[in-house]
Amino acid sequence: MMQQSAKKILVIEDNAITRNLFLDSLEAEGFDTIAAHNGATGIQQAQEHSPDLIICDIMMPDMDGYAVLAALRIEPITAIIPFIFLTGSNTTEDVRKGMELGADDYLTKPCTVEQLLRAIATRLEKQNQLRYWCAINSHQMSASLPTPKTSTEEPLEFSFPSIPQLKEVFDYIEAHYQEGITLCDVAQAVGYSSAYLTNRVAKKTGDTVNTWIVKRRMAEARNLLQNSDQSIEQIATNLGYQNACHFSRQFRQHNDIPPQSWRKKHQFIPQNVGAV
Repeated sequence: MMQQSAKKILVIEDNAITRNLFLDSLEAEGFDTIAAHNGATGIQQAQEHSPDLIICDIMMPDMDGYAVLAALRIEPITAIIPFIFLTGSNTTEDVRKGMELGADDYLTKPCTVEQLLRAIATRLEKQNQLRYWCAINSHQMSASLPTPKTSTEEPLEFSFPSIPQLKEVFDYIEAHYQEGITLCDVAQAVGYSSAYLTNRVAKKTGDTVNTWIVKRRMAEARNLLQNSDQSIEQIATNLGYQNACHFSRQFRQHNDIPPQSWRKKHQFIPQNVGAV
């Protein structure tokens, strides 16, 4: 059996019988699972939980799988998540459309549990290989560059862009970023749809709402790591994360090293000046 307890799989499927079959099978293999019964909920779940892989049906009411994939690929946080389509059609046109949008694999229903598990294992392994390759090449490029005279690390102090049209958005994030808020929470607070707000903020700043939420959390995380003795679990909880693993993974994505390693590198340790 596959030992993938740390991997989180999002299943977006409107058919309850099929959805529950996949969820039960994945949980039996040790995966953590998230369920979504339609495309809109699937997008929200992906943005909130950052799963390691997404399985999505194509033919769904209101929002089909193609629209779900297109929406996820424009968000930096969800753009690189491996994505597997499930469909009853296997025409060349359908397959090509999915691949052009950035799908990683394409399974035709009905498929067996073994076929699904093999597809998942292949995509997760390729994702690991890609991350390893990027890490190696990033290290080699860094080693070949001259040492900068000034630090390029992100400062502990954080400030949002001074954009009057987005002041309400950034004020809400600043007031609630420690509560585990998502794009949907911000959109509801300022009275816009999630899609409209995403486009509005991205055009003005070059980043999405979720990216700004994460940036604010990361700034506070660095501050707490350097200036407090809180554990990684406590910091994760205080910043609105459901678990320390999600926090640590996101911290590493934004700071290149795990939070504990960052703390060892940056935390100020008073020197013993001797007894009086």
